[in-house]
Amino acid sequence: MDWLRLGKRRSKFGEWMDRRGLTQQDISIRSGVNRNTIGQLANSDAQPSYKTRRKLDRALRDQGFRSDDFWDG
Repeated sequence: MDWLRLGKRRSKFGEWMDRRGLTQQDISIRSGVNRNTIGQLANSDAQPSYKTRRKLDRALRDQGFRSDDFWDG
């Protein structure tokens, strides 16, 4: 599915999503984080808020996700 990115740079989080075959919509539904926020985190070096990191940590724990692997703080 690399052709879907159309040359967009992916963050470490975005690359992690790609390797696991997860879409922004999948993560948004599981975590309760807005899909646009997921997109920003996947395509840039944006730093999520503490609240967003906690939501992602809880929702994606079964996928081996740890927000500390992607963002500082």
